[in-house]
Amino acid sequence: MQRHDLGARPDWEDKARDAGFTFHHLDGALYWDESAAYAFTLDEIETKLEGPAEELHRMCREAVAEIVGSEELMERLAIPEAHRDLVAASWAEDQPELYGRMDFAYGAGGPAKLLEYNADTPTTLYETSGFQWHWLEDMIASGRLPEGADQFNGLHEALAARLAQMFEPDTDIHFAAFADAVEDYATVETIGWAAREAGMGAHFTDIRKIGLGESGQFTDEEDRVIGTLFKLYPWEDMLRDDFADAIAGARVRIIEPAWKALVSNKGILPVLWRMFPGHPNLLPSVFADEDASALGDTVVEKPIFSREGAGIRIRGAVDEVSSDTTYDAHPRILQAYAPLPRFGEDHTVCGVWMVGHEAHGLGLREDVSRITQDTSRFRPHYIEP
Repeated sequence: MQRHDLGARPDWEDKARDAGFTFHHLDGALYWDESAAYAFTLDEIETKLEGPAEELHRMCREAVAEIVGSEELMERLAIPEAHRDLVAASWAEDQPELYGRMDFAYGAGGPAKLLEYNADTPTTLYETSGFQWHWLEDMIASGRLPEGADQFNGLHEALAARLAQMFEPDTDIHFAAFADAVEDYATVETIGWAAREAGMGAHFTDIRKIGLGESGQFTDEEDRVIGTLFKLYPWEDMLRDDFADAIAGARVRIIEPAWKALVSNKGILPVLWRMFPGHPNLLPSVFADEDASALGDTVVEKPIFSREGAGIRIRGAVDEVSSDTTYDAHPRILQAYAPLPRFGEDHTVCGVWMVGHEAHGLGLREDVSRITQDTSRFRPHYIEP
């Protein structure tokens, strides 16, 4: 894994505008940064990232089977008691999953180490699957990358194929997110595009406008009954909302299924370490009230529910604390520290995208902070021919 200063395309902002990529700057700072790109060998992709991600995904499913059968673990992961049966039933019924993103520390030496699994509401999908691929095509066409250069990126095709497996043709799917959150909207539109390609109907609705009809089913702002719902809204919030009691009887198929509340929960990390101690792609992890002596001199403290680095604290030889306290009231886990690869002043995280049970893409984020945040820059990558 290397970073090469290739220089940005002179017209990339025009191309972003034409593609509807409106969040290439965030709060006035560059978010999409193609002035440099990351180069991988095919062996790195296949054996160091893709293979481990798929193995860890299988292990996560084994962990879910363990958690749904344990009241102690359901409590540890803060699943509300009133809705534990909903979560367990979704697993027992084998309700299918669509996608997720595993974040790894890789490139600083040794095997890739799983930092967390964003398995419920991951974003950066649009820039990974679409704009990054267009960058590669342009760079090859201009001669700035050689013919034969490739990218770990089959996300769009994989999403369309997975949706076709999950649903009958002509199924109407409501895609819900906060309409004024541009990255969230881009994420659901990316999946909606794949759904249309798979022969589905795709309707966007602002998640705040979903209501409960007289029949006990959820409806959109036009009072249409929602039979299938993709929601970019975390299960830990859904299970605590006013409408939570209505979910079980609403006769709605939800993507992601309720059991993903266990996989996206950072409490699964100590469960994985209990079940697979010493696995080369796992970091030692415990719940915050357990013995942490085996974690080493530097420890990362994480709320079990958090997004974009919020609430993370690194303590020890490295000392860094997120300024975002949004999730500080939640229970915490402790994880051994894994250094991120450093390029200049930047620290880089590799995000491997899962569709169904297989890995299909890679997106890289970097920041001068060791804690990846919502403003961390996105950089493209390529596979050397």
